Amino acid sequence: TINGQKMGKSLGNFITLDEFFTGSHPSLEQPYSPMTIRFFILQAQYRSTLDFSNEALQASEKALNRMLEGWRRLYELTPSETSTIDVKGLRAKCYEAMDDDLNTPIVIAHLFEACRLINQVNDGKATATADDIKELKELFDIFLIDILGIRTDILGNGASSGEALKPFEDAVGLLLDIRAKAKASKDWTTSDLIRNRLGEIGFDIKDTKDGYEWSLKK
Repeated sequence: TINGQKMGKSLGNFITLDEFFTGSHPSLEQPYSPMTIRFFILQAQYRSTLDFSNEALQASEKALNRMLEGWRRLYELTPSETSTIDVKGLRAKCYEAMDDDLNTPIVIAHLFEACRLINQVNDGKATATADDIKELKELFDIFLIDILGIRTDILGNGASSGEALKPFEDAVGLLLDIRAKAKASKDWTTSDLIRNRLGEIGFDIKDTKDGYEWSLKK
């Protein structure tokens, strides 16, 4: 359905994939990426009714960004000797959901639980061992990438591991290191220029007591 009405050619309210991707349909406020459309569809069980609307698609776009941000942070975690999180049961829960008539919304919910744990470790509120981090990486590889088919690479080369993002992250890190040196020498013009330009092209920059953090805008 679309905005609560059954989608059909005779009603003139159908939308093609190309129109989703270009935002050219009059009912759409913006274009949506192929991964946003895929993620939106996967958030409903395949037997249930799926209602397209701009609000629902925008919510899916934000949810996908949160998921990919958690996945990206996973590759930045520093392992600890001991763990305060429990990741062992997540894989079994995801398999159980898939065995339950391909219940992809439940799989996504478990992956968001994994993101919550990742963010806790990233924020220093929890610790994870190397085995925990390895288990989480395998969880995302199996379910987010292989089964749900979500592309995690933003370089467009088809890679599906954190290594695909490393040159990109290193480039952003280099710019922010230059900004940090500019701030230290009170070169506010250069510091503001780097922050503002990164903001314009889609980055959120946050200064912290240890330096900085960055993320893609939601």
